[in-house]
Amino acid sequence: MPRPVLDLRGVSVIRSGARILDGVDWRVEAGERWVVVGPNGAGKSTLLSIASTRLWPSHGNVSVLGEEIGRVDARALRRRIGDASAALAEAVHGRIAAAEVVVSAATGALAPWWDAFSDADRARARDLLDLMGVAGLAEHTFATLSTGERQRVLLARTLMPDPDLLLLDEPAAGLDLGAREDLVGRLEALAVHPRPIAIVLVTHHLEEVPPGFDRALLLAHGRAVACGPVGEVLADGPLSEAYGIRLHVAREAGRFTARRA
Repeated sequence: MPRPVLDLRGVSVIRSGARILDGVDWRVEAGERWVVVGPNGAGKSTLLSIASTRLWPSHGNVSVLGEEIGRVDARALRRRIGDASAALAEAVHGRIAAAEVVVSAATGALAPWWDAFSDADRARARDLLDLMGVAGLAEHTFATLSTGERQRVLLARTLMPDPDLLLLDEPAAGLDLGAREDLVGRLEALAVHPRPIAIVLVTHHLEEVPPGFDRALLLAHGRAVACGPVGEVLADGPLSEAYGIRLHVAREAGRFTARRA
């Protein structure tokens, strides 16, 4: 892809007089796997909403998948974006089977009742459930799944339309240790695939950063504190500045941990 997957220039978001994002510049190229970290209220989820074209900034310019937002039909772009968040989990009807949750993403719907799906669509949905390790739950209703199982089903759903850009907002939130490690392993495997073209993962915890995610953006108070190679951003100095506390970061076998220094 000759143009950046994401290109944000001087992006600010102002709500009720408060600057949620303040002059953020951020560029995501094809083949990159990004993690976005920062304290509560830093603007991480707001940034992902802009990247998904579901929120327009108050100021600045945004290009997504080579198209300037405001000069293109954002609905067409959204078909090329896989977007998973807590809001999506809450929106899925609990009586729908896992396979139906996944296949309905082929048309962007939240339920399968109004669309017709081909045998190829249904086969792809089951293949994606298998990729996420939950093929045996295809006929189980969404409400009966554990939190970890739901997260894996929703990740399969985001991959259903073969998106160019994958946006994951805290996919490990609420997971126990085993479910978290399983999810991190699956994201690590996904990171080496040529598609999606780019992946962005928002997380609160360094332990959730999968190996293979090579770039990082650190936000604090709506501003970019650091941006670049993951080993340079997820380091003592930048994180201590962002969180206002002296932190020591360790890295072993591609995984990060942080504690108070």
